[in-house]
Order: sequence, then structure tokens, then C-alpha cells
Amino acid sequence: MGMSEEEKKSLVAYRLEKGKETLAEIPILIENHLWRNAANRLYYACFYAASALLMKDGYQENSHNGIKSVLSSRYGNVIDKCLIKKYGILFNMRQRGDYEDWAILEEEDIIPLIEPANRFITEMERLIKL
Repeated sequence: MGMSEEEKKSLVAYRLEKGKETLAEIPILIENHLWRNAANRLYYACFYAASALLMKDGYQENSHNGIKSVLSSRYGNVIDKCLIKKYGILFNMRQRGDYEDWAILEEEDIIPLIEPANRFITEMERLIKL
């Protein structure tokens, strides 16, 4: 049995809020020069917000590659392509930081992605509220 509309709305709101909370962790990580952790949290902030949008629109996709694919194929005309590209960059950076031994991520890798991540989440929120 599927979830009710009210349950779905609550879960969408929860995921969007989780994305915003995760984004709020970034200044602490940067202040402490925890660049791999910052890459992880930047990606996940966007992932949670993207999963909220997809859920709102009825997509059941929850995998990382699946969400990335649906964003490109189904929302490519609605979301700034630059933001979708930055989401892909965050995905790859997070993969490197989490899974590659000796992966080095530095300030210059992370800082330029903070503003696009903020814009990405704002865009997800805008689309969810339409």
C-alpha cells in the first residue's frame, strides 16, 4: 500500500529541510579545513533536495545515479543546466572523497561549489512549491 498524499507532502518537506540543514554544516567544515567532509555534505544537501522534488512529482527513484539521470532527462528544460552540471560535479567529488584512497580535496575544490549548491537547493524548493 502506498503512502497518502499527506504522508508524501510531509516526506517531501522533511527531505527539503534535511537538505537545508545539511547545507548549514558547510561553514563549520570549512572553518576546520575538512574538505572531503564538506564535499560529502554539499553533495548530500543537494541530493536530499533533489530527492524531495522527484518524490513530489511522483518519481520513485532513490539511487544516486538514478536521481542524477532523472534530473537531466526530466528537468533539463526547467532547471538551469549549469546547476545540473554542478550537481554532477558534486556527485563525482563526493565519490572521490568517500571512496578513493588518498583522494585529496582542497579549499579551491570546495569553495566554488558552495554558491551553486545554495542555488540548486533554492531551485528545488521553488519547483516543489509550484
